[in-house]
Order: sequence, then C-alpha cells, then structure tokens
Amino acid sequence: QVQLVESGGGLVQPGGSLRLSCAASRNIFSSYAMGWYRQAPGKQRDLVARLSSGGSAHYVDSVKDRFTISRDNAKNTVYLQMNSLKPEDTAVYYCKAEGPYDYWGQGTQVTVSS
Repeated sequence: QVQLVESGGGLVQPGGSLRLSCAASRNIFSSYAMGWYRQAPGKQRDLVARLSSGGSAHYVDSVKDRFTISRDNAKNTVYLQMNSLKPEDTAVYYCKAEGPYDYWGQGTQVTVSS
C-alpha cells in the first residue's frame, strides 16, 4: 500500500520554472523506481523522467537539460524541477511508483502560456 500526493502544478509563462512534488506515504525508494509522466489533451500518457531505485535518472530528449528529477529520502518525496518551460510542456503531470505493484498519483495540471 502506497499513496502518492502531488503538488506544485499551476500556470507559468514561457521560460518560467515550476517544481512538482510527489510525497509517498512511506519509505519506498529502495525498492521502487519513481517516474513522472505527462498527458496533453488528445495525446497518450508519456514518460518524462524516471529515477531508478539505485538513483539513475532518465529523461526523454524533449526535456533533457531543462528538467531534473530528484528525491529526498528523509521526506519520502520525489521532485521534478522544470526550467525554461515551453507551451508544449502543457499537460497533466502524473507521479508513478514502480515496484511490486504500481501506484499513480492523482495528476496535477501544468499550463505554460503567456
């Protein structure tokens, strides 16, 4: 049983920054990979960034060098720092824990618009 609680979404201008947070209900990082996914209107849900249980990060090319996934073990929280945001980053962003069973957060809206 793992609950994921997301926060940090909102409206931001192009070129701006946001930090998304995903707080897990217990310490799971030793056995779960953590991922951020996004889904834009009319599009499929796609992986954005993933952090393995060993701490290795993976990013899709469209966000590489702009987004950073990290975790704070003491707070049981995973973050997605998003810089230099573009309108095409607009989507609902979802946190996912991948392990013995997969868990999804509720999703948080990120809108990049002037």
